[in-house]
Amino acid sequence: MPRDTLTAERIVRAAVELLDDEGLDGLNMRALARRLGTAPTAVYWHIKTKDELVRLAGDAVWDEVEQPDPDATDWRSAATAHATGLHAMLTRHPWLGQAFGSHLMHGPGKARHDDAALALYEKAGFDPADADRAAATVFVLALGSALGPAAHVSLTRKLGRNGAHAEELMAEAMARATETAERYPRLRARLGPPTAARYTAAPDHTFEFALQAVLDGFEARLSAGRTERGA
Repeated sequence: MPRDTLTAERIVRAAVELLDDEGLDGLNMRALARRLGTAPTAVYWHIKTKDELVRLAGDAVWDEVEQPDPDATDWRSAATAHATGLHAMLTRHPWLGQAFGSHLMHGPGKARHDDAALALYEKAGFDPADADRAAATVFVLALGSALGPAAHVSLTRKLGRNGAHAEELMAEAMARATETAERYPRLRARLGPPTAARYTAAPDHTFEFALQAVLDGFEARLSAGRTERGA
């Protein structure tokens, strides 16, 4: 492929796809070049290091999070839509949470997202300092809720390297976890089908439940603040 047909944008898009398929451990310039149908040297011409490639890929995916217009709806509906989109993005790209702990992540995509989130919570009625805290709280909730699916993807990929033994290893681990859980009354009561097959998974709609609980707390703080100012 001629060098002038390869752009940094194309490389970053391909890197996101490779990261989604193979995780951080599967990303290298040679594998990326094969996916692009070019030579590794052509990739290095545009992006010099793997760390820089991870940073660029990690920043690009923030544009997937739709930013609701806080002026077009009530703040709580906007906050719910924003947080749901954030959680969905983090779940689609399970490598991103891992990258936060191993790479210096920054860029215009993340900055645009953060600025829009702050605008949303300022529009709700928080002062700038509390808007920072509200946005950070929702981010931590979305990231934490996405770690379970991300860990499952990573574990499945790791066990898959063992070929035919992967399903056996999973079944053995599940059996041991279930045996341990049976010692405790509340866990034992929840081990009936189909829960037993999903013992290590979070309950259904956990993120939605947690988000609404957080937003309830925000609403209560805003209401209390209005009451104090009116006193």
